[in-house]
Amino acid sequence: MWPTKQTGLRLVVPQGGDRAFPVLTRTGHRRSPKYMRSKQRFCLSKHLLKPLRCRLLSLGTDMQRRDFITIIGGAAAAWPLKAHAQQPERMARIGVMLAFGASDPEAKPFVAALKKGLQELGWIEGRNIEFDFRWPAADPDRIRAYATELVDTKPSVILVNSTTATAALQRETLTVPVVFVNIADPIRSGFAASLAAPGGNITGFTNFETTMGAKWLQLLRDVAPERTRAGLLFNPNTHSGQYFHIIETTAPSLGMESFQLPVQDAAGIERAIASLGRDVNAGLIVLPDIFHFPHRDLIVALSAQHRLPAIYPFRLFVTAGGLISYGIDLADLYLRAASYLDRILKGSRPADLPIQQPTKFELVINLKTAKALGLTVPPTLLGRADEVIE
Repeated sequence: MWPTKQTGLRLVVPQGGDRAFPVLTRTGHRRSPKYMRSKQRFCLSKHLLKPLRCRLLSLGTDMQRRDFITIIGGAAAAWPLKAHAQQPERMARIGVMLAFGASDPEAKPFVAALKKGLQELGWIEGRNIEFDFRWPAADPDRIRAYATELVDTKPSVILVNSTTATAALQRETLTVPVVFVNIADPIRSGFAASLAAPGGNITGFTNFETTMGAKWLQLLRDVAPERTRAGLLFNPNTHSGQYFHIIETTAPSLGMESFQLPVQDAAGIERAIASLGRDVNAGLIVLPDIFHFPHRDLIVALSAQHRLPAIYPFRLFVTAGGLISYGIDLADLYLRAASYLDRILKGSRPADLPIQQPTKFELVINLKTAKALGLTVPPTLLGRADEVIE
């Protein structure tokens, strides 16, 4: 029955299953079913319409036609937006190649720092990013093979932590963005035109600060003043030699001299440290070199065996039993690298992102090792330490 004497608007739902549609009528406006079918404004399922019908009837008879249309239009507009919001986010892929073994526990805090930094910027693993890890340790052949593999997967960006790996990626691609951490000299290595404007597809965070070499010498002098000769351990294939000049020029002012100990494999490490151990006036400085990471346990053990006071560039050597380390906070580099990954994923070009230098350093002392070597660490040195292992 059609309304003839009510005032205001009324929602009428004719029968007809899911093809039913609402019709607005005013007092005295009789409309035949045929007319209503020809003048449909919109068509909704009766199941979707029922809650709305109840709401409208509860508003009373004073509701005007424009109010009804506003409600219906707003509800209809909201449905596609809701469906759109439920669509999965685009997944970005980050390739990661680190100079550690896959089971090396020292890599965990660096990976954790990287993921933490990305999460703080809104990148959640499994939701909008995924990682593709490669663990070549310091094996040059695996580094080259993994570089090819990563580029072939067409990642959004690649993170890498060694000069050797960065060079391998540079040979594979000039377009995939690459962010490095823990690189000593990106200009000399040919990765960038300048620190301020890298150019190309490579940028990142260096581990080099010119005064570090002099500080390693001073630390050796402070903890073992009778040791006046410093052997510098490095691999000529993976170390760029940027510390030699500062160490050589600083040594005379401390009453010391330095000499190089180039090594290329575990056997070379054993020979170099055994030779140094026969010199009662010698101490060891292990230079920053990705080659040393997988050999750190060997270097620390040989230094203890030959009772050599040794200064290391990173904390992970001291947690493995080494005497003293002074260098950059590696975890901080990975945390900071997340900001560059974020910017690249949002459209920035590596060519426009300046290469950043280290800002956070740490001094770590292992008193247990000092005691085993018969060394007394000066209180002033202990007071400056960021961490003391007892």
